[in-house]
Amino acid sequence: MESTDSKHHKKETAKQSRSPFDLIVNQIWSNKSFAERWPQSSVSRFFKQSENSLKSGYSTNKNELEEMSPDSETDKNKQALSDVEDTAGKWEQVAEFMDKLGKKPDHKCLNLNNCQLTTNDVGQLAALLPNVPSVEELDLSWNELPGGAVKLLCSHLQHTPQLRVLELASCQLSQLDISSLGDSVQLLVNIEKLDLSWNSELGGNLSLFAQKLQTHSTLKILKLVDCNLTEEDGVALGKALSVTTDLEVLDLSMNGSIGCGLATLFQELRHVPHLQVLKLRNCGLTQVGVQMLGTALNYVPEMKKMVLSCNGIGDGFKETATHLLNVTQLQVFDIHECSLTEDDVSALTQIIPLLKNLQVLNLALNKNIGQTVKHLIARIRFLPKFRNLNASSCNLTKESIVELADTLPHLTELETLNLSWNKSLGGNLGELLQMLQNETRLRVLKLCSCNLTGHDMAALASLSSAGFLSSLEMLHLTYNNTVDDQSWMMFLQEINGLKLLSELDIGLMPLSHRECSLWLTDLLHALSRFPSLVELGMHHWVITASQRERLDTYNKNNHRNIHFTY
Repeated sequence: MESTDSKHHKKETAKQSRSPFDLIVNQIWSNKSFAERWPQSSVSRFFKQSENSLKSGYSTNKNELEEMSPDSETDKNKQALSDVEDTAGKWEQVAEFMDKLGKKPDHKCLNLNNCQLTTNDVGQLAALLPNVPSVEELDLSWNELPGGAVKLLCSHLQHTPQLRVLELASCQLSQLDISSLGDSVQLLVNIEKLDLSWNSELGGNLSLFAQKLQTHSTLKILKLVDCNLTEEDGVALGKALSVTTDLEVLDLSMNGSIGCGLATLFQELRHVPHLQVLKLRNCGLTQVGVQMLGTALNYVPEMKKMVLSCNGIGDGFKETATHLLNVTQLQVFDIHECSLTEDDVSALTQIIPLLKNLQVLNLALNKNIGQTVKHLIARIRFLPKFRNLNASSCNLTKESIVELADTLPHLTELETLNLSWNKSLGGNLGELLQMLQNETRLRVLKLCSCNLTGHDMAALASLSSAGFLSSLEMLHLTYNNTVDDQSWMMFLQEINGLKLLSELDIGLMPLSHRECSLWLTDLLHALSRFPSLVELGMHHWVITASQRERLDTYNKNNHRNIHFTY
């Protein structure tokens, strides 16, 4: 039996006989987990590994060692550093370009709205797009570009795969630009919003873009305001709805010639069941057209906002109103200046109270509904979420004012009330306001050109001083020339409790010339009671140079920045 010293000597000899390479390999091998060192099955452990297997394992570890060598790591670090420097250099180019145009660079949003861009600028931007692959929003709106300039941009949009928002409103798009845009949109697989408004060349050429939209397009918002669209464009857009099934917002306002083309559009609404906003202001919509729209409303049960204003659709709701029951989620219904008749209002009176989610109703500039609108106003009380009523210039009668007064206590969420241009309000405002003697959320009150009297102004001042208008932020009393100077003075002396008021307008009608000397001092004293006021309209009041100086001095001495307009 060998002695202990002999065994120890053999071990030391074996250690010294190993090469440095063997030592490193052993170190790597010992650092591996059990599973890594013995990947074979439990059965194979009972069999001796072949010579080729051992050589293979040795070769593998040698390759790992080579990969871990200092030179290899240095090369990787150098490459990584080079990549970082390259990225930083590319972003610096983008930052310099944005800075030249007075805009702040942003990796996610390139906002070049109203920058007076030239064709050369667009060319530079196009060349820089590969440097911002993560950009999600691109806005070039309100740049009067020469025709063909946007084509330069379109040819590089494939470098922005994350782009969700593209805004090209008022860019003077040419026929060539429109066609190129259609080609590019096919490559933007994440595009959600596209605004091409105020580009008149789209008229008659929309098909160059619309027919290229791909199936299962991700487009959710499409705005084509005032684009001179024709009936043919309406048909082309209607056909395109079959591939834009995710569409939620469609704005075709101010396209007066699209008219009959809307018929096809309405029929194709069945392809966009998620449509929530439809704006057709001043689109040449007729009585027949609104009836066709009514029939199509069952296709869009998620509709929340519908704007049909400035269209001659009088008598169109007699048979269409019942179809509104298909859009029970409707929150905003704008039918101002639509030549509504008393029959229309009678039909709407039966349906609107059933739209429990309705929050905004705009009836303004429908001057032939004065006698029947009182019944509609009375039934608004059944809308628990109602917050905005615009009944300006509706020829409201005194009976309608009384009905509104009875309804107001039920409108606990009311925030905006516009009764401007209803002369019958003069002398009757007190009767209306006394019904607001509860906690109110009213933020906006507009009573322009209502023939208000001194008694009306006293009632308004009394209500505010009592704290019932504490949430009011905007008060418009413009064009009430019927209020005498003494009443203005009294009003400014007594009005109080409007700490949130930011905008007050007491301007007179054009061609009026009245002195403000009687109440100017009272106005300056009242301003301290309006700590949030930033806008004060005083149009057509005669204000001398010395009086203007007093207004400016008030701002300086009180550290205010009230904008006086006169």
